[in-house]
Amino acid sequence: MSWYEALIFGIVQGLSEFLPISSTAHIVITQMVFGYTFPGLSFEIFLHIGSILAVLLYFRKDVVEVVTGFFTFLTTRSSHHRTSFFFAIYILVATFLTGFLGLLLNDFVSDIMKTPPFIAGALATTGLFLILIERFHKYGSRTEKDMTFLDSIFVGLGQTLAVLPGISRSGATLITALYCGLNRDTAVRYSFLLSIPVILGSSVLAFDDIGGGAFASIGTGNLIIAFIASFIFSWIGIVWLIGFLKKSKLIYFAIYCFVLAVFVVTQLDPTVVVDVE
Repeated sequence: MSWYEALIFGIVQGLSEFLPISSTAHIVITQMVFGYTFPGLSFEIFLHIGSILAVLLYFRKDVVEVVTGFFTFLTTRSSHHRTSFFFAIYILVATFLTGFLGLLLNDFVSDIMKTPPFIAGALATTGLFLILIERFHKYGSRTEKDMTFLDSIFVGLGQTLAVLPGISRSGATLITALYCGLNRDTAVRYSFLLSIPVILGSSVLAFDDIGGGAFASIGTGNLIIAFIASFIFSWIGIVWLIGFLKKSKLIYFAIYCFVLAVFVVTQLDPTVVVDVE
């Protein structure tokens, strides 16, 4: 891997991780365009850690508020921290549900689901639901204080669909949260904070895959370049998405998903089975 390829992979990961356009699809497409296959999961883990560091630092005040509120409510039962306590519970419920069902469903992800035609179909499905939630569903006004366990279960189930290559995790959680009647700000905040344990957990589970061979194949310098690029462009993606959703519509992401799906179908070899984890 050259340094500029490492840089491109980092940029692609960073920009696509938190946008509702499927980072997995983008990494796979980039691999196929370059004709490159990652040696194990080491490189992807570094990319994900860069993204998770960005969301942790950007939402550091929210993370501290939720964590301290959770433990403070446990000891004092203060009504002031009740919302933070249950918001933390809802994050844990959705995370547990995603992790449990994701492990079960992962065994059913067959080779046919790792081909460009399936990924294109999944991208188009993401785009379709973005249009449906934008055009045919009235936005709710519910905030964190109004959330229920049922909301976290629905969002957890939606997030589980991201085990399918091409289904966007951020898109699935955002669409489901909006469908449940949460307002945009709450849905976006919940989606971002929910990404922390999910991405961190999946990275930790795959940590055993890190080996010296992968480091030798990719190069320490390239790993550092990809990590920094992933962090910087994840931060840019977070800032841009939050600002974009305040004044624009999800339908533009839907159009992008459709265009990318067409590109995948027409430009990539439909018989290739990609290594998706």
